Amino acid sequence: MGILYDDVVIINQSEKEEDPTVITINCPDKTGLGRDLCRIILFFGLSIVRGDLSTDGKWCYIVFWVIGNSTTRWSLLKKRLLGVCPSCSSASGLLYYRAELQSPKPPDVFLLTLCCLDRKGLLHDVTRVLCELELTIKKVKVSTTPDGRVMDLFFVTDTRELLHTRKRQEDTHNRLKVIMEDAMISCDIELVGTEITACSQASSFLQSVITEDMFHLEMPNELPSRSLTSNSVSVTMDNMLSPGHTLVQINCQDHKGLLYDIMRTLKDYNIQISYGRFSMRQRGSCEIDLFIVQSDGKKIVDPSKQNALSYRLQMELLQPLRVAVVSRGPDTELLVANPVELSGKGRPLVFHDITLALKMLDTCIFLAEIGRHMIGDREYEVYRVLLDEGDGLPVPRSKIEEGVWKMLMGWE
Repeated sequence: MGILYDDVVIINQSEKEEDPTVITINCPDKTGLGRDLCRIILFFGLSIVRGDLSTDGKWCYIVFWVIGNSTTRWSLLKKRLLGVCPSCSSASGLLYYRAELQSPKPPDVFLLTLCCLDRKGLLHDVTRVLCELELTIKKVKVSTTPDGRVMDLFFVTDTRELLHTRKRQEDTHNRLKVIMEDAMISCDIELVGTEITACSQASSFLQSVITEDMFHLEMPNELPSRSLTSNSVSVTMDNMLSPGHTLVQINCQDHKGLLYDIMRTLKDYNIQISYGRFSMRQRGSCEIDLFIVQSDGKKIVDPSKQNALSYRLQMELLQPLRVAVVSRGPDTELLVANPVELSGKGRPLVFHDITLALKMLDTCIFLAEIGRHMIGDREYEVYRVLLDEGDGLPVPRSKIEEGVWKMLMGWE
């Protein structure tokens, strides 16, 4: 089967900003393709308001209706979507499916060391620029000295794979200099070994009670807070409607990255989607219908497997991330837990949203770290932010929890 290169990903931009832009993907299928596409759309800050997906297991056709804004870089988005579509070989302008023969090489990890004078909102401004430059933050350590200076250590990978070049490093330095102005003291970029980030785990002094609260994988009898969970989630399965597929019907409240959360969960369970439809209803409610099969191409008939999948989907949609503000001695610490996929990737832009929420709440950051922590059979990316209280927190702890949660969920 052949297809013109320009037809693999087609983006029909809307004339009005409030109207959805239509993204069409027509390419060979691969396991986890829907998750990869949704993750990129989430990274570009777009909201999916409708979606259709169909595949015969070899070729797929996907349509997303998304809401962007005036700053959306549509041409770059198309390039990134093309990048996750299965590799093809070109002949006379046509693309033909070519199976992947080797796993992709792990990206190089660079250490960005930034020394500067402190000010409110500085960490978010730096994080925003790194996101715009497509530098993915793998690990971060931020500290403030008594004389008002900040030392930021960012371990990053480059989506464009150009950070080893002088031009890319100079561009990064100049972009940071623009937003920091005279606050910048020094900025250095160097290549480091991947083992530095591969071994990064959450700090051992996380208290056990915090760990249990943050990483509890069981469905709680009572949700911790109405403001820190999505509204009720309904997941039903039906094996009667289709002779060859299990129908999964999900009704829930919309949130940022909803389809990504569904796709990553199904991918971790090695579930394949043959046909799917997503639509938004009134007051932010969503309806999702998915016709799925197991990796062997058969329905899910085992009740225990059905219950396990339904249970996990409910948990991931009720609380796709965990947020808590806790005491650590005399200090106040914000903790955010981001589940990591079996592929090793986590939800994008989490640190960006955390720092933006704290900036909007006029709350300063004294220390910040990102590490990975294993709890049972789940791995989490843990964001630990020690808040600068000074003369006291400007807002109550509950407001910080709620503000960060709403920013992460797209309800701000």
